[in-house]
Amino acid sequence: MVFKLRGIARAIRVSLILWLLTAIIYPLFILLIAQIPLFQYQAKGSIILDLNSEPIGSALIGQTFTSEEYFHSRPSSVLYSQGKRATPTGISGSSNLAPSNPKLINRIVETANELQEENVEPTPDLIYTSGSGLDPHISLESAKEQSERVASARNLRTDQIYRLIFKYTEGRFLKIFGEPRVNVLRLNYALDLQEINRR
Repeated sequence: MVFKLRGIARAIRVSLILWLLTAIIYPLFILLIAQIPLFQYQAKGSIILDLNSEPIGSALIGQTFTSEEYFHSRPSSVLYSQGKRATPTGISGSSNLAPSNPKLINRIVETANELQEENVEPTPDLIYTSGSGLDPHISLESAKEQSERVASARNLRTDQIYRLIFKYTEGRFLKIFGEPRVNVLRLNYALDLQEINRR
């Protein structure tokens, strides 16, 4: 009986210690780390501000762009923003449709047809969502495929568009994982700034 009570007391102590570590100490530690100036941008959602200090979106979450003047991002089951430019809505999510689901197949075929109408090769990341549905990047290939459409819509030269694409291309993670990718929100905002600079 005494042995059982000791075992119960030990289990309660271990549970309390783990609860303190995981529910109190660790979150407070992370909160304190986030207050360091070095991490302020990330801790506040990596929000990109325009020239008027107004938020235009998060660099970490995919945004929806429909205008021909902008690069299209990866499709998502959630519309993060409405209108010509992206604005943060606080909504995020992904689809749980199976690969055999007719709704998913129809959406993919529709997207591929829309891209072909724009003379854009339907690359995988322009017709398929990412695993989380939140990916803010497209491949370098997908950005290049859209460059002529964007250049034409903005009356810019293709080489000007290419310069911006390469400027906002992020390399492989730790130089070995993944592929080079382009942050669509940063690239589209840079296009707006290029337009401002030309006036």
